[in-house]
Amino acid sequence: MPGRVIRTAVRAETGAIIALHARARATYYPDGVPQDGTDWVAAWRTAIARPEGQVLCLVEAGRIVGVASFRTPEEGPADLVKLFQFHIDPDHWRTGAGTALHAACVEQWHADARGAAVLDVHTGNARARAFYARQGWTPDPAHPPAEGDHHLCLRLDLRTDGTGADTA
Repeated sequence: MPGRVIRTAVRAETGAIIALHARARATYYPDGVPQDGTDWVAAWRTAIARPEGQVLCLVEAGRIVGVASFRTPEEGPADLVKLFQFHIDPDHWRTGAGTALHAACVEQWHADARGAAVLDVHTGNARARAFYARQGWTPDPAHPPAEGDHHLCLRLDLRTDGTGADTA
């Protein structure tokens, strides 16, 4: 799409990223976003500054409309990447913004020689679960949900092209 840029986020954009994050999360918490004490300013600044991770943002007409944060999880192997945050401004859903940002993430993961990606999705977020399924994510058999879990762990095999064909 003309005017659409995907690039690395910078610290000065923390406020815009937090606002986008809050708008997106509010859509799948019908009773309001839970207040768990997270300092989102510090969390996003840390994610942006982290040398072993990356925060990509999708910018349209000079405004951040999508953000993705990922890195190697502390408990994971070096070829595993975890997508910690992935948000698209609700006003930009169904415009291809999410698909474009996801494709940029996958491109970066291939460039970083990652073999697989994982993420946790809120079980009540049917829209996100359907989006991830369309992108090739499946429930992670190594981390099945426990009784009462509010999140589902999904996995994307980066060694195939989504059709089962090996990309290595």
